[in-house]
Amino acid sequence: MALFWKHRDFVIFAILLGVALAFPFMGIPRFILAAVLIMYCYATVVSQWNLVFGLAGIFSLAQVAIFAFGAYSTALLGRYLEMNLWYSFPIAGLGGILFSFLIGLACLRLRGIYVALLTLAVSQMMFVLIQTDAACSALNKAINPMSCVSFTGGSQGLGDFGSFGWRAVLGGRNWMTGDYYTMLGLLVIGLIVTYLITQSRMGLAFRALRDNEELARSRGISQYKYQLLVFGASAFLTAAAGGFYAAHFGAVGINLFGFPLLLFLISMLVVGGIGRLWGPLLGAALLMSADEVFKEFSDWRNVGLGIVVLLFMIFLPDGLAGGIDKLHKLAVRVFTRARTA
Repeated sequence: MALFWKHRDFVIFAILLGVALAFPFMGIPRFILAAVLIMYCYATVVSQWNLVFGLAGIFSLAQVAIFAFGAYSTALLGRYLEMNLWYSFPIAGLGGILFSFLIGLACLRLRGIYVALLTLAVSQMMFVLIQTDAACSALNKAINPMSCVSFTGGSQGLGDFGSFGWRAVLGGRNWMTGDYYTMLGLLVIGLIVTYLITQSRMGLAFRALRDNEELARSRGISQYKYQLLVFGASAFLTAAAGGFYAAHFGAVGINLFGFPLLLFLISMLVVGGIGRLWGPLLGAALLMSADEVFKEFSDWRNVGLGIVVLLFMIFLPDGLAGGIDKLHKLAVRVFTRARTA
């Protein structure tokens, strides 16, 4: 048992990966497969948010803006440059790094709630700019003289920018399996990157700045350097997940900047366990499952999700992952006492 707990992350990863790889061949209904696919997408975003908020202790709300930036970048590259989405969504990820650096530079001298307010303001500024973009763009006129669509699509959203091409490869009924494995690949990369950063010297510096910034700075750890690093390290996969989201649905809209998505994602982080490796995945799985259940009671959907989050904040403030750790420590303590009695 002690050996298992020592290598638990590797064992859990291998088991979950095996189940995830076999999942599409278990006779699962398409709507469940689609929900799990989106859960992977959200878990990827939340896992990267966990690096910024949980590991580095920076109360940033920019992750949703970076996610939306990746989605819109993929859509714009596909629509106006006719770029294959297999190229455009990783390019959107690189653009997300540059975008996150700009946000990180703006936040360098801010702390706590002021970082949250500034990053939220960035997201809302993008929302307003896209929503008020109503002028007919010259590029859209060149593509289709009969259409009048703004450059970003405005409040109507933007579509007709291509897909991953799985319909042509796998057929009309099985195309979602291709999207499923694409998103699973992103999630696996995200979990590996999170683990490696957490176990590295960089992760140690993040934790030092989070726990005692003054002491860390006195030891030569640059707060500015590592804040920019964590913003950039978390941005690529967040923006790439946004690009995948756009490609999967074939459309993007201003709802990506909305408060419902922001609150849903941060609730996954709280429910799963802030700063825990498996917290984002556990939180995403639980809240996506709860959301599917509450869809049958649309009038009470938001209330039900709010109650779930509230119960966790009261009874499991460390989230699911923290609760599992506490149970393990309690079991070890009971077992040790039983042996010594």
